[in-house]
Amino acid sequence: MLLFADANSHLPPKAELNKYQTATQKHKATSQLILSLVGQIEQESKAPLTGLNFGRVVTPALVDELAINGHQLYQYDPFFAPQHKVLKQQYDFICCYKVFEHFRFPNREWRLLCSLLKPGGWMAINTQLLTELTGFSKWHHKNNLTHVSFYQQATFQYLAYQAEFKLLFASNDLILVQKPPKSDITRDPSSLV
Repeated sequence: MLLFADANSHLPPKAELNKYQTATQKHKATSQLILSLVGQIEQESKAPLTGLNFGRVVTPALVDELAINGHQLYQYDPFFAPQHKVLKQQYDFICCYKVFEHFRFPNREWRLLCSLLKPGGWMAINTQLLTELTGFSKWHHKNNLTHVSFYQQATFQYLAYQAEFKLLFASNDLILVQKPPKSDITRDPSSLV
């Protein structure tokens, strides 16, 4: 189940930007998530990785650190890094640190992210999950006016199933999904007759 705020309650873009500009930046936590994800992928593949930090911006120091290790990190944020050209290629990994709750059109954003992930690629999603519907009215996470979409484990189970992604709940607020690799199997259509 996905809960979302009425569109009439969404902040205007300028007010939303003001709220983001005054919020505490989460560079360190975002960087740790990206480095952890890259470290896990490196255990499976020694090839250089191309990644996308979606919805937030990290410091240039992290981008440089990854580059020194042969990896490339692109960033997209609609307010602070509106580089739409990075949304036209595919990535080995995508990091979404505390951004899913800001999606005004979660289905559209999910489809975009799925299309940006290479076969075999990983997406790390950090968002607080709603564990009890009956407790929603007292849940502090909904009180941030920029938070407009709220997810449960069942939401991600549904999304992963629909996209045929592998799903892993790594912790209470960390969801990992992997796009299935392309099959190398090819069949001669005439052999099926």
